[in-house]
Amino acid sequence: MLESSEMNFEERMVSPKKTENETDDFEVTLRPKTLSEYIGQDKIKENLSIFIEAAKKRSEPLDHVLLYGPPGLGKTTLSAIIAHEMGVNIRVTSGPAIEKPGDLAALLTNLQENDVLFIDEIHRLSRSIEEVLYPALEDYALDIIIGKGPSARSLRIDLPKFTLIGATTRAGQLTSPLRDRFGVIMRLELYSVEQLSDIIMRSAVILGIACDKAGATELARRSRGTPRIANRFLKRVRDFAEVIGDGKITEDIAKIALDRLEVDSLGLDNMDKRMLNMIIKGYSGGPVGLETLASAIGEEAVTLEDVCEPYLMQLGFLSRTPRGRCATALAYKHLGYEYKSDANADDDQLRFE
Repeated sequence: MLESSEMNFEERMVSPKKTENETDDFEVTLRPKTLSEYIGQDKIKENLSIFIEAAKKRSEPLDHVLLYGPPGLGKTTLSAIIAHEMGVNIRVTSGPAIEKPGDLAALLTNLQENDVLFIDEIHRLSRSIEEVLYPALEDYALDIIIGKGPSARSLRIDLPKFTLIGATTRAGQLTSPLRDRFGVIMRLELYSVEQLSDIIMRSAVILGIACDKAGATELARRSRGTPRIANRFLKRVRDFAEVIGDGKITEDIAKIALDRLEVDSLGLDNMDKRMLNMIIKGYSGGPVGLETLASAIGEEAVTLEDVCEPYLMQLGFLSRTPRGRCATALAYKHLGYEYKSDANADDDQLRFE
């Protein structure tokens, strides 16, 4: 049961995580190279441009940067842009890939002056790795123990000055000592329909896909505020346009294609609807605990919390209360149910995390 649940999550059209069928080459092709090409996240871009310009004027590395937010919003892309704007190289790795302190030491000692080290899923670093990382971030040095027992001695290796960029979807799981060592902490927000439409039009030009503005807007409206999903839709809807249309993605083609892919007008898929339906029909609109809800629909609690809830809450379909999750009047209306205020009497007064 667990395996099929994980498979469904990974293969969802609206999953913000990269699926097995999506190659790195496809994403790299579409990724912007400079801040001026990067669409959206305007406040982050403005601040980063100032930090980068100041660091370049002082001939110093950029302060360590932590990027956090839901998956698929461009954290990896932004790290590559930072390295490009600074005119330095970037080394890319992930938290789970660094298993031993020696792995981290190998990465750090191979960096050049002012280089960028990007660690994705940095919240998954083990505590022993973090202990090695602390002096590297503060003093640009590695403290290594050589030997064992009474003959063991400590050796300090100087490192070139570098910038660590950490990316995480779970900033709350970072330990305080690690989080405090980042000088620049930025949260990436979900994108507006207008911004996603611009991203889709840009991707269509790069990939040589004919797409009009109305078609791009329809794709953007169903993309859950996430560029990765928008680009995935663009690829899939292109197939429909070539087979049942004249090769051009129009609003009508986009609607037909996404309806067949079971993504509704607001970007909800079967998993989202199962979650809302269970709250409304199974628990009278809530409140219901996350673990109970996950068991009832056969999904993992972490999947619902990380993937479904942020978007449903942004739409105003779901509220998180001290007693559990509640479906709102908007959710009732979207799914075609009659909203009974007494079924969710304390929804309004409990709408906070």
